[in-house]
Amino acid sequence: MERVKMAEAESLETAAEHERILREIESTDTACIGPTLRSVYDGEEHGRFMEKLETRIRNHDREIEKMCNFHYQGFVDSITELLKVRGEAQKLKNQVTDTNRKLQHEGKELVIAMEELKQCRLQQRNISATVDKLMLCLPVLEMYSKLREQMKTKRHYPALKTLEHLEHTYLPQVSHYRFCKVMVDNIPKLREEIKDVSMSDLKDFLESIRKHSDKIGETAMKQAQQQRNLDNIILQQPRIGSKRKSKKEAYTIFDTEIESTSPKSEQDSGILDVEDEEDDEEVPGAQDLVDFSPVYRCLHIYSVLGARETFENYYRKQRRKQARLVLQPPSNMHETLDGYRKYFNQIVGFFVVEDHILHTTQGLVNRAYIDELWEMALSKTIAALRTHSSYCSDPNLVLDLKNLIVLFADTLQVYGFPVNQLFDMLLEIRDQYSETLLKKWSGIFRNILDSDNYSPIPVTSEEMYKKVIGQFPFQDAELEKQPFPKKFPFSEFVPKVYNQIKEFIYACLKFSEDLHLSSTEVDDMIRKSTNLLLTRTLSNSLQNVIKRKNIGLTELVQIIINTTHLEKSCKYLEEFITNITNVLPETVHTTKLYGTTTFKVRKSCSTIEVLLVCWGFIPNLALFLS
Repeated sequence: MERVKMAEAESLETAAEHERILREIESTDTACIGPTLRSVYDGEEHGRFMEKLETRIRNHDREIEKMCNFHYQGFVDSITELLKVRGEAQKLKNQVTDTNRKLQHEGKELVIAMEELKQCRLQQRNISATVDKLMLCLPVLEMYSKLREQMKTKRHYPALKTLEHLEHTYLPQVSHYRFCKVMVDNIPKLREEIKDVSMSDLKDFLESIRKHSDKIGETAMKQAQQQRNLDNIILQQPRIGSKRKSKKEAYTIFDTEIESTSPKSEQDSGILDVEDEEDDEEVPGAQDLVDFSPVYRCLHIYSVLGARETFENYYRKQRRKQARLVLQPPSNMHETLDGYRKYFNQIVGFFVVEDHILHTTQGLVNRAYIDELWEMALSKTIAALRTHSSYCSDPNLVLDLKNLIVLFADTLQVYGFPVNQLFDMLLEIRDQYSETLLKKWSGIFRNILDSDNYSPIPVTSEEMYKKVIGQFPFQDAELEKQPFPKKFPFSEFVPKVYNQIKEFIYACLKFSEDLHLSSTEVDDMIRKSTNLLLTRTLSNSLQNVIKRKNIGLTELVQIIINTTHLEKSCKYLEEFITNITNVLPETVHTTKLYGTTTFKVRKSCSTIEVLLVCWGFIPNLALFLS
């Protein structure tokens, strides 16, 4: 039913259209009838139109016939014109049909070509769009590939920069693609991964410098030693001549026995001997031994991620812990110099690293933080040195320790750390050094006095005579005139004791080197220590000899003679001290030697004892002395 209705509706529309065309044909000029006829042939109902046209023609024929009946002649004329029009219309129809056929035949290939062109242009447009999208996506994929490669090669800071460019520049341009969403979701994970890996590298760095801080400190101290040696060479260049020669002569060792007990032996060279051998070698910079890139990378990464303060707090906390470990001395540090050296190397290495961090980073550590650590280190180091140095009974070890402390202080001073407290502590160690020297020389004097024969020294040749004169300042015109063989009035312990006193002065002088003391302070220190040697150590040694039970009159007389000559030699000792310190005796603060008084007391005591024995008042000298 619906189809019938649709067909009827369609038929009505077609009929209306044909009616309109017919009216148009009827009302339009003959010259313009072509477009109207074309509209008929473009449709599919030209057959029905022809029927309509025939019907209309018949209607018109009837009207014409009526008109003809009324106007016959006019009708005949109209028929004649209409027949002409009909013939022309048929010709026109034939021409249009033929033209359409030719057009369809000729345009078939063109239509095919047009379809192919349409497909080609569609493909071209798709390819162009694809290329544009790929050109937009390729930089993103390349940046992501670069990011992965940087993370694989542990270039974390460049990776973080790449990640920023990827996130803020490239990904927003392709945000509507699915792979972009995957990348965006993965960015926080990549950031955390970079952060964790950089922190892991920092922890490895902290562990590495904790283990190798002694090597860093050793290198820094070698550099300081080389610089100090170079400075000494530069300072000594103008002095090449008499002064340098006299100083060299002042350090001459007098005989084999003295050399064996002298603090100037090779055993006293300490750490400086080994380092002097390496003066010609170029020592790398302490900072060259450490790769600080993990610190810089981690600092930059945390700064970019907005967590710089967290990083700074973590770094400082860990380094404070390491500082406490470094400043904890080993329990047996006082036993060998290597124990002190390793302790100092670790401290120097720690602060060399912190000083480098201070000057190569912006605010990771500041001067207040460094000063706080140094104050803690200084107090703990001084306390440890006071405790452990008190166990040292060997003056050579104390001297080597002093040289090591001076090198330690000079090294840290180069890096800008105040070291005045260390030099103040060295003055305390100086007193301990003097005590150890006095104990050592007490044994030396005892050995000399025990091994002496208490007989005048015989000489049989000029060479032997000059040798003794070279060891002890003795002048006697009458003795010089006597022929060989002849005898000195004193026994062998006089030149030996005299030379040992000079060796003691050398030992005291060695401790005062590099302490930044004035000549007056050095002179005063040497004279005070020498006075203690004469008034206490040598005096006690002489007293112990006199108190022996088996001492005889001859020995007592020789002791009196010996002390007399030692008394006279005190002025030469004062001149000797003056020569090596360059402080004139007329200086107000110069301390005088008390040896003259000591020898006078010993000599007076010995003289009284000799007289009492000779008079028979004291049968047992030991009983008197007790």
